[in-house]
Amino acid sequence: MKMEASKALFEKAKRYFPGGVNSPVRAFKSVGGTPIFFEKGKGAYVWDADGNQYIDFCCSWGPLILGHAPDAVVEAIVSTASKGSSFGAPTREENELADLILSNHKYIEKIRFVSSGTEAAMSAIRLARGVTGRNKVIKFEGCYHGHVDALLVKAGSGLATLGTSSSAGIPEAYAKETIVVPLNDIQAFDEAVEKYRGDIAVVAIEPIPANNGLLIQDGVFLKHIREVCTREGILLLFDEVISGFRVGFEGASGYYGIQPDVVAFGKIIGGGMPVGAYGSTAEVMSNVAPEGPVYQAGTLSGNPVAMAAGAAQLRALLQPGFYERLNEMTESLCSQVQAHADAKGYVFRMFHVGSIFWVSFSKEKAVRRMDEIPENSGKLFAPFHHFLLEKGVYLGPSGYEVGFVSHAHSNEDITYAARAFCEALDYTFSQNQ
Repeated sequence: MKMEASKALFEKAKRYFPGGVNSPVRAFKSVGGTPIFFEKGKGAYVWDADGNQYIDFCCSWGPLILGHAPDAVVEAIVSTASKGSSFGAPTREENELADLILSNHKYIEKIRFVSSGTEAAMSAIRLARGVTGRNKVIKFEGCYHGHVDALLVKAGSGLATLGTSSSAGIPEAYAKETIVVPLNDIQAFDEAVEKYRGDIAVVAIEPIPANNGLLIQDGVFLKHIREVCTREGILLLFDEVISGFRVGFEGASGYYGIQPDVVAFGKIIGGGMPVGAYGSTAEVMSNVAPEGPVYQAGTLSGNPVAMAAGAAQLRALLQPGFYERLNEMTESLCSQVQAHADAKGYVFRMFHVGSIFWVSFSKEKAVRRMDEIPENSGKLFAPFHHFLLEKGVYLGPSGYEVGFVSHAHSNEDITYAARAFCEALDYTFSQNQ
C-alpha cells in the first residue's frame, strides 16, 4: 500500500494542528502508523491521497448510512448552497426536516437543531437542569456524550461517587456535579439515586453505548432506569447521536420501546453535514428560549444546507425494507467472520445491533461494561487493522470504536470484507501466539 502522499500531508499537518489532526482518534495513536488522508468517496468506497481504494466501514463514524456522496443528498446540498449557505434566520428547510422527523418519531413532539452532537448533549443537560431546578447529573462509565465539561468525567473511587474530570482544563467543581456509575449495575444506580435524592436533574445514557465498544444493554436495565427516573422526578436523557436513525428510524427508543424525557441526535440527520438536535415533549421544550427561560442559541443552528442534506437522507430511510436490508447485510458480515473465528478457536467476538458492529477480542458472548473489555484488545486490534488496510478495507483506527454498514455496501462488498476479516484474524493470532 502506497503511503507517500499521506505521510507528506501528515508532516505538513503537524505544523498546523495539535498532533496533526482536528480530532484525536484520527492520529492513529491507537493502531500506530501514519493517518490516512482521504480525497474522495462514492458509495461504499473511499480513496486516499495515494490513490488506494478501500471498502469503508467507518462511514464518517456513522452518519453516512447511504454511503458516500449519494446523488439525492449531493443534489440537495448543491441546490441549497447555490441559493445561500447561511442566513442566521429561519428557513423553509428547517421546517421540512423537523416535520420529517417529528411525523415519524413518536417519542418526541418538538425539536431544536444545533450544530453538533456535543452541543445537543450540552443543551439537553442544561434543559433538564432548568426544568427540574436541580444540579446533579448521573452518567455511566463507558458512555460518551461529546466533550461537554460536565460529562467528560470518569468515576471516582467506589460506587455512587462523584466523578473526577478526565481532561485537563475542566474544573473539579464541574466534575463534582456529575455522578458516574457502572453500566448494567442496578444496585450501583439505585445507590447513587438514593445518596443524592432530590438533587439529580437528569440521568444521561447512550441506550446503545457505541463509543467505548458496543456495550449492548439488557432491556431490563434500561427499563429500570426509566422507572426510577419517573418515580424520582428525574429527566431521562437518551443520547442517540449514534443510535438515532441507525438501528431504526426511532432509534434505541423504538428498539427498546422506552420513552425518554429528552433525546439528543446528531450524525445521520445532517446527511454528512455538521448537525445536532435535541427533542422532547412540547411541554418540556417550552422551557427553551425564546419561549422559556433556558437559554440556547447558535448562528449556524438549522443551517439550510445541513437541513436539506438531512431531509434528502432521511426520506431514503423511510422507504419500505430499508432497515431490513441493512440489518441483513450486517448480520451476514458478522456471522461469516464469527463462524471462522469459532472454527479456529480464536478468542474473538463480533457484536452487532442494527447496522452497527464491533470487533472485540473477547471470549464473552456479551460485553456490557467497560471493565469487561479485555486489556489486550488494543494490542490485537492494531495488526488486525493494518492487515485490513492492506486488503483495502477501512475501519476506524481504534479497537474501542464501532463499525457501520451502509446501504451502499453490496453483497459482493460484504463477502469480500468478510473474507478479509477472516484473513486478518488468521494473521493477528499467528503473530500473537
